[in-house]
Amino acid sequence: MKSYTITVNGVAYDVTVEEGAGGAAAPAARPAAAPKAAPAPKAAPAPAAAPAAGGAAGAVKVTASVPGKVFKVEASVGQAVKAGDAIVILEAMKMEIPVVAPQDGTVASIDVAVGAAVENGDVLASLN
Repeated sequence: MKSYTITVNGVAYDVTVEEGAGGAAAPAARPAAAPKAAPAPKAAPAPAAAPAAGGAAGAVKVTASVPGKVFKVEASVGQAVKAGDAIVILEAMKMEIPVVAPQDGTVASIDVAVGAAVENGDVLASLN
């Protein structure tokens, strides 16, 4: 076994990894993600914004492809977008990852706020 100290967002985590057992690393990383989920209360404003736009939710859902944090919202409700236009920018592993429109349309709702933690598959926005 090898022990490592990993620092994520200024919080140090002690991680022990068994050699030759790749599956052991994943459970060790999961508890480290739990404190990262603590910013979820910051995400509380996002659901408050969702009901306001919820009535205009579109048929095409735009989902997160990776877990991370909402870094920037590029589009606004009512804005016309083309396939490939960035709607939301996610930050994951210190990289900015654009989430793009899957097809041409109009933004019907933005379901997240800047700073919100999102998981893979979470709905970020919808298009008509």
